[in-house]
Amino acid sequence: MNKPVRRIAIFCGLLILALMIRDNWIQFVQAEDLKSNKHNRRVTIARYSQPRGNIIVDGQAVTGSQETNGIDFKYKRTYKNGEMWAPVTGYSSQVFDANQIEKLEDKVLTGDDDRLFFNRTVDMITGKGKKGGDVITTLNTKAQEAAFKGLGDKKGAVAALDPRTGKILALASTPSYDPSKIAGAQDEKAWKDLNSDKNQPMLNRALKQTYPPGSTFKVVTAAAALEHGLYSNVDSKTDSPLPWILPDTRVALENEGNIPCKDASLRVALQYSCNTVFGKVSADLGNKKMMETAEKFGFNKPVDTPVRAVPSVYPKDNRPQNAMAGIGQASNRATPLQMAMVAAAVANNGKLMEPYMVDKLRAPNLNVIETHQPKQMSQPLSSENAQKLQSIMETVVKEGTGTAAQIKDVTVGGKTGTAQHGVDNSGNPYAWFISYAKTGDGSPVAVAVVIEGSETVRDDIAGGKLAAPIAKSVMQAVLATEK
Repeated sequence: MNKPVRRIAIFCGLLILALMIRDNWIQFVQAEDLKSNKHNRRVTIARYSQPRGNIIVDGQAVTGSQETNGIDFKYKRTYKNGEMWAPVTGYSSQVFDANQIEKLEDKVLTGDDDRLFFNRTVDMITGKGKKGGDVITTLNTKAQEAAFKGLGDKKGAVAALDPRTGKILALASTPSYDPSKIAGAQDEKAWKDLNSDKNQPMLNRALKQTYPPGSTFKVVTAAAALEHGLYSNVDSKTDSPLPWILPDTRVALENEGNIPCKDASLRVALQYSCNTVFGKVSADLGNKKMMETAEKFGFNKPVDTPVRAVPSVYPKDNRPQNAMAGIGQASNRATPLQMAMVAAAVANNGKLMEPYMVDKLRAPNLNVIETHQPKQMSQPLSSENAQKLQSIMETVVKEGTGTAAQIKDVTVGGKTGTAQHGVDNSGNPYAWFISYAKTGDGSPVAVAVVIEGSETVRDDIAGGKLAAPIAKSVMQAVLATEK
C-alpha cells in the first residue's frame, strides 16, 4: 500500500473509531440526560401512548387515563376529585411535564421501571400493550375529605400523620386546582390562568409553604425546657416575672389579655399560652439549645415524603430574636407537615417517625415490587418528658384554649396558635392548631392545621376558633377507621 493510500486509510479508521466512541458515549453516558431532556418530544409521546398506572387511596384509584383524538398523544391523565387530591398526586401533563408523585414515580406509572421488566417481557410475548404499575398511598380518604371540606373556601392547609409509623393520612391545601384541566395538549390557557392566580392554587401549602408557627411552637420550647433540665416538674412555678423585658432591650414582651402568667408553671403557661413564660424559657436556654431541640423535631432540614417538603427554619439568632423565636415569631418558620411532626413525636412518647405517603409500588399483575418500611427519624425527647408534655397538652384541650377539639370518650392533646404577620403585625393573624388523639393502642393520628387569613373580625381569629374544629373532624375521621 503506497503512502498516500495508507494515510487515507488511517484517517478513515480514526473517523470510524471517533464515530464509535461518540455513538457509545451517547448511548451509555448521555442516554438518560437525552431521554429526560425537556425538548425530547419522543419521551412525552411514549409516556402517553398507553394508559398510565394509577395512584391508589384506600384501595380505590384517584387517577385514570382517557383516550384522546390527538395525533401524538393517545391517552391523557384524568383525576377523580382532583382538587381534593392535587396536593398528593400532583399533575401529569402532555405539555407541562409532571410533579409530585406523578413525577417521582413516573417510571412505575409508565411501566418503564426496571423492576417491571418481567411484565414488559410477558406483554411483548403475548402481544399485549405495555402497562404501568400502581402507586399505593398511605392516605385516608375520610380524613382527607374532612380536611378539605373543613378548609372550604379558606386559604390554608392540613397535614395529618399516624405517629406510630409516620404514615401521612391527610394532606390538604386550599385553594386548590383540578389537575385534569392541565393534563391535555390544548390546556395552555388553563395553565397560564393557574400560574397567574394571585391565590396560588398550585402551591402545596402543606409541604411547600412555611409560616410563623406562633404559639404552637411553645410545645417545642416546653420540650427544650424539659430535655435540657431547665424545669423538670410541669406543675412547679417557673421564674417568669411580669413584666418581662426582652434581653438586651427595654421592650416588655406582652401576653394576650389578663391571664395568670406571672411565675406560671409550664402547664398553666401552655394552657393560657403565656408569651412571657416561653419567651423567657427560650432566652434562659439560649439559641444553641433551642436550635438543637428544634432540629431533633425536624427543623432546618428537608423532609422527603417522597415529595420533598421545604425545610422549616429555627434561626441562628441574637438574644432578643431567639426569645421571640421561642414563642413562634421572629424568623421562626414551619410547614404544616413540620408542626404535625411535632405533635406526632409528643404523642408517640418522644419518638419521631419519618413521614411518608407511598406505602407500596405494585406491578400490573398486582405483585408488590416495593414496600416502604417505617423508619425512626429521631428522638426529640425522652418517653418520660413526652408523657409530661402530653399531660399539659391535654390540659389545653380540657380547660384551655383548645376546648373546641374535645372528642367524647377520647383523650386529645393540642395547642392553639395565632401567628402575627404583615408590617407592624397589620395583617390578620394566621390561625394554627396542632393536636393528637389517643386510644388504648397509642395515638393513631396527629394533625396540624393552619389558616392564612379570614374575613372574621381580628379579635375572633384564633387557632382555637378556626383551626381546632378542622383538626377535630380529621381526628374523628381517622378514629372511625381505627374501630
